[in-house]
Amino acid sequence: MMQFLHSYWAYLVLVVLVLATGNALIKFFGDKEFDAKDFRISLFALITMHIQLLLGIILFFTKDYFTTINEVGGMGEVMKNSLLRSNIIEHPLTMIIAVTLVTIGYSKHKKKLVSKPKFKILAIFYTIALVLVLAKIPWNLWL
Repeated sequence: MMQFLHSYWAYLVLVVLVLATGNALIKFFGDKEFDAKDFRISLFALITMHIQLLLGIILFFTKDYFTTINEVGGMGEVMKNSLLRSNIIEHPLTMIIAVTLVTIGYSKHKKKLVSKPKFKILAIFYTIALVLVLAKIPWNLWL
């Protein structure tokens, strides 16, 4: 059940993050005004990413990767196996960094008073987060 939620919620997260990033970039370069719709889009991206993070943390501990680490012979063996390394180390760590970047970008944009700096902050942090998410999605399981 948790694997199902984590997998399918990821589609929504990706769509919303692409939408929020695209919105910030288009409006930054188009010198548009920041309005309530822009605030809601960036907030929805933040919320969906945090829910996905919680689902991922629950999934990480319910899959019992710690037993897997012991069974294969420790972290040294995990680091030699690309699939285990990706599932246990790279994917979770990269996604935590992406969620952190979205959170920082969202928090920093609220402190700006003018539209252009708001969109600039969102565009920078959300774009970096989107690149990280796209880099570490397990595409072989998605397609």
